[in-house]
Amino acid sequence: MRDAPRILITDDEAELRALLQRYLSEQGLQVRAVGDAASAARLLARERFDVLVLDVMMPGEDGLSLCRRLRAAGETIPILMLTARGDPVDRILGLEMGADDYLPKPFQPRELLARVQAMVRRQRMLGAHGGPLGEAPVVFGDFTLHAAQRRLEKNGQALPLTTGEFNLLLVLAQHPHRPLGRDRLIELTRGREHEATERSIDVQVMRLRKLIEADPGAPRHIQTVWGIGYVFVPNPHAQDAAAHSGRAG
Repeated sequence: MRDAPRILITDDEAELRALLQRYLSEQGLQVRAVGDAASAARLLARERFDVLVLDVMMPGEDGLSLCRRLRAAGETIPILMLTARGDPVDRILGLEMGADDYLPKPFQPRELLARVQAMVRRQRMLGAHGGPLGEAPVVFGDFTLHAAQRRLEKNGQALPLTTGEFNLLLVLAQHPHRPLGRDRLIELTRGREHEATERSIDVQVMRLRKLIEADPGAPRHIQTVWGIGYVFVPNPHAQDAAAHSGRAG
């Protein structure tokens, strides 16, 4: 059990907390469950967890507010939001606040287990092994992406990235100059079985652009390919020079 994933569940429904804690524990996970945002924040300050399962609707501080507060403080733990069924607003807001995934209520505990295991597996694969990029950092503009350390630096200073944002940037960097559709990006970052929406990719691209682009409204590194998706351009100045040379010739 020492290497078992550690999961923190935050939900004000006592019966659901007990059900999930029992079920996930039976599946070999270490689980803590609390009923409000303040208790979750205290636990996160004291202990290490691999995934935070966070309900949106809670008395006092809600899940969206806690998610935003954690990300503002530099907390990078993967966050899975539990949202009201059929309410896309909560899902999009959660992603905009820095959540990595969402699951609408009601749901089967087995579905939650699959999502949590996928998040842990992807984090450990990319974190421990560095992914296909290996040890070589990717340098673009003022930024350096270290796959093995799961770190993005700007002029040597580390920048905060959520797990979902890092995974998306890493996948894009693994395929430079190659347009990738949103469905393909969902598959590469979250798994083929995941039922995420294309909008979730757009939200994370928007967040990445705010972080790495000099002008997010005219992005140079993560460019939109209309009708397809997005393409990562490590050195847009070289691309511009090549295009100008071609026109001149």
